[in-house]
Amino acid sequence: MRRVAALLAAALLGAGLVACGGGGAEPGAPKGATLVLDFQPNAVHSGIYAAQARGYFDDQGLNLTIREPSSTADNAKLLASGRADLAVMDISDYGIARERGVDLVPIAAIAQRPLASVIARDPGEIRTPADLAGKTVGVTGVPSDDAVLDTVLRSGGVDPSDVHRVTIGFDAVADLAADKVDAATAFWNAEGVQLRQMGISTREFRVDQFGAPRYPELLVVANTGATEADTARRFNSALTRAYSDLAKDPGSALDDLLHSVPGLDPTAQRAELNALTAGQAFALEGAAATPRLDRGTVARWHAWAVRAGLLQGD
Repeated sequence: MRRVAALLAAALLGAGLVACGGGGAEPGAPKGATLVLDFQPNAVHSGIYAAQARGYFDDQGLNLTIREPSSTADNAKLLASGRADLAVMDISDYGIARERGVDLVPIAAIAQRPLASVIARDPGEIRTPADLAGKTVGVTGVPSDDAVLDTVLRSGGVDPSDVHRVTIGFDAVADLAADKVDAATAFWNAEGVQLRQMGISTREFRVDQFGAPRYPELLVVANTGATEADTARRFNSALTRAYSDLAKDPGSALDDLLHSVPGLDPTAQRAELNALTAGQAFALEGAAATPRLDRGTVARWHAWAVRAGLLQGD
């Protein structure tokens, strides 16, 4: 149980760092730090860009540089090597890195609920997960996809071996649109929105509504240590302030993202933000938008990830 204990201890430390984030910055020159995103900037990152645009990081004495990942970026390795101070990571990538011995700690939640889902092409034929039996389902090849698909299938009483599973990479939108697959694992806030904008009727099986607990999909992660803890306190103070703004006026936060990242499609990003806010993706259950990391949701995610075979748990 050593790895399980280490993973949960890291989550508890991360929650503690967030709780300590209310203080101001230490006197002196601004502290430089680099944050690497998990993907190209999009609506889910609106809170981060709002904090940057409104000077909230500066107010905390944190001179933050936001970097987009390269096509081959491994955020866990970037953190471990000191080439990044903070990184946005999918919680599954974080858990796998921890099991491989990378000493990381989560300090904040960017998205407070799972964004993963199984999206079906024909909502008239596929009404429940049970209707996926015998169908062709595309997966990207990322390990968490299999855990998501298996969980959704089992929620409908379907043995995971009873579907034809094909690896399609990140072509879910194109393959569903072309009717090459009956369903695919995909993010409901991204591919799900894109398909609707294309006029394609779909049915979404969001994993936390079909067998998985509610857990934070995206984390901000740092190395452990006193220096990183200080950076985390500053970062979280600024991000908490921005999430308060996001709760009151999501569109304004998105405007900060759009102004900061030229070339994004405003219509597509607004549709994605609308899906995120409607799905309460930035909020803990019963609360407003917050980046606070809740230890209970991380523990429940870990238990599910072990059951689903995503983590070893030994």
